Amino acid sequence: MRLAVPVVAALAYTLSLIALAVWPPLTLLVLLVTRPFDPNRSIAGQFYRILPALWSRSFPFWRIRIEGRWPSGRGPYVVVANHQSFLDIFVLCNINMRHEWKWVAKRELFRIPMFGWGLSLAGDISLDRGDAASAIAAIDKARRYLKSGMSVMIFPEGTRSKDGKLLPFKTGAFKLAIETGVPVLPIAVSGSAHGMPRGGPWVRPTRITVQILEPVPTAGLGRRGVRTLSDTVRRRIARALEQSEPAAGLQEVVLETHR
Repeated sequence: MRLAVPVVAALAYTLSLIALAVWPPLTLLVLLVTRPFDPNRSIAGQFYRILPALWSRSFPFWRIRIEGRWPSGRGPYVVVANHQSFLDIFVLCNINMRHEWKWVAKRELFRIPMFGWGLSLAGDISLDRGDAASAIAAIDKARRYLKSGMSVMIFPEGTRSKDGKLLPFKTGAFKLAIETGVPVLPIAVSGSAHGMPRGGPWVRPTRITVQILEPVPTAGLGRRGVRTLSDTVRRRIARALEQSEPAAGLQEVVLETHR
């Protein structure tokens, strides 16, 4: 059993690299065909999300469970989730490839060969942390997406947690939601910190639970309601994390998606 883990991991890494070499060029082709009638790059985005979603399923000692339902209706959301690991992106794309949203992500990710190019092709939003002008540009782009009916995804902690514990929330996502009158859709992710610990690309056996929580409306909230909204969403995510008890261990991947 101990020998099987590195062998399977090596195979999964190899297949992932092959897919990474192929998928962004295919995404470019999809974009060129669909861009004239798809200004939000929704089709290209959903196509590209298949790649990280497949990555999340390629390691057979990750057990992934997605709970809850995407809200009914077609309105956009400011989607927010806690951030434990780089693996969060892969896992959340299992939802994202069905319900397109645009990621607000640090600029360094866009500079990763092939992977970052795919983010650009999908129309995701680059943010240079610590640069005020970049932050304004990112928020403006996110606002345009929301007004056109496209959801936007932001990690309100601003960075990955070092120990998996929930960090304080920054208020940018909640200001954006109130300004545009868009509900906030909270998502709680637990167990991913064990699957791909911060500081490296190496994976470990883990059980991951993703919970899609009830949306939080913003109608009637003004600027003074930003902190209240942030605290409400954080409490809901914290409560969901407390109720989830992921355990690390060698498991066969079972993706149970309840839509």
